[in-house]
Amino acid sequence: MSQLTSVHLVTLGCARNEVDSEELAGRLEAGGFQLVDDPESADAVMVNTCGFIEAAKKDSVDTLLAAADLKDNGSAKAVVAVGCMAERYGNELESALPEADAVLGFDDYSSIAERLQSILSGGKHTAHVPRDRRTLLPLAPAERQAARSAALPGHGDLPLIDAPELAEAFTIAAPDLPIGAAPDSGPRAIRRRLGSGPMAPLKLASGCDRRCTFCAIPAFRGSYLSRRPAEVIAEAQWLAEQGVKELFLVSENTSSYGKDLGDIRALDRLLPELGKVDGIERIRLSYLQPAETRPSLIEAVAATEKVVPYFDLSFQHASAAVLRRMRRFGDAESFLGLLDVIRERLPAAGIRSNFIVGFPGETEDDLQVLADFLSEARLDAIGVFGYSDEEGTAAVELDGHVDADEIDSRRARLVDLAEALIEQRAEDRIGEIVNVLVEEIEDGTPVGRADHQGPEVDGQTSIVRGRAAVGELVRCRVLATEGADLAAEVIR
Repeated sequence: MSQLTSVHLVTLGCARNEVDSEELAGRLEAGGFQLVDDPESADAVMVNTCGFIEAAKKDSVDTLLAAADLKDNGSAKAVVAVGCMAERYGNELESALPEADAVLGFDDYSSIAERLQSILSGGKHTAHVPRDRRTLLPLAPAERQAARSAALPGHGDLPLIDAPELAEAFTIAAPDLPIGAAPDSGPRAIRRRLGSGPMAPLKLASGCDRRCTFCAIPAFRGSYLSRRPAEVIAEAQWLAEQGVKELFLVSENTSSYGKDLGDIRALDRLLPELGKVDGIERIRLSYLQPAETRPSLIEAVAATEKVVPYFDLSFQHASAAVLRRMRRFGDAESFLGLLDVIRERLPAAGIRSNFIVGFPGETEDDLQVLADFLSEARLDAIGVFGYSDEEGTAAVELDGHVDADEIDSRRARLVDLAEALIEQRAEDRIGEIVNVLVEEIEDGTPVGRADHQGPEVDGQTSIVRGRAAVGELVRCRVLATEGADLAAEVIR
């Protein structure tokens, strides 16, 4: 029996990219490739790049160059770029980075195994010419599902079949739109898990309809398109069969889920259905727009037992003047009002957000508005980023650009404040009862995340008293803190 051709997948960027990598892995495996963990033993290295900001693009290029070095050592025969940066730049990246043997876009994903086999056999792949992927779907959200033809990473291509029980659960306004469901024999996800942890991201939608002046994502990810509810549930069932305990629901804009299905409250209805999936013990939402975080969604989170009280809110700033220049909605007062509504219903809710400082036109008064907001908001996690021009975005053309050194200074000031506020918020939780999903054992100590801690960026909880196994969801009491991290004891 001949040995299978091996491929090593490297994933950069966000949790959405992780889902895309697992789709690629599933398609490659189905096409006869063997997935390997060691890049030095692989026949091919595929890098799922990130193209969000300059630092991420540099990291992607550096990773591709490091992979290309393996060819000089006589191990890898090909290095291939996929993902957001590859899609965004296409033939431009191909010309600028001859060390990569091919640059593949989203349209290549459905035939990724054939593409890679051809490249390994000496075939030449001509990279695509970059285009605005928003033009691939109708402008009107309600027309997109029926018109969908372009490749969309993370969207299954299973045939749609009748599903009366799901049709009853999800009353879609457009009666001629099939909801779709997995076959009776069980869900068949086009996905192969690359990790073994008890948490997995689950993509709800692709693309974004917002036109934030600092963001280029919609142009290369396309317009917003929801996955059908039954497709999401089928994949959740499959993930549960793989040992997943926590679903991390991801998209570019989760609070818009269902807008193109004719039901803006589709997410409110989807959460209870996901909560019925056997084996899933915890469900977490990511990336909610404040203006779309409606009372019914807050109630759905509160009323669905398995959904954790966790709100990843995309504030970006608190000054109304800066937000208008970003083409976003809200101000400090309305944001604080939203936080009050959430905490009135869910007093222990975990809330996180990211902020951009030094945006064109930002004044010292604007920065003070943001600092005052952070002091009042009592957020569990705060990300602070300095603004940088991103090609192809409207912000590049705005007046009032802030000097780079001044941006660094403002960011440093906000980071210092954020770290103090995060530490204080964590200390507020001492004595609180939390549910911890154990993800690893470090030097004999179970380590995981409490309900208010999202994956990777919100701190962790170490169980310093009591025992727990990986994958176990345990009830604990918080004993102490260090920064955003908690130390806790098991309560049986």
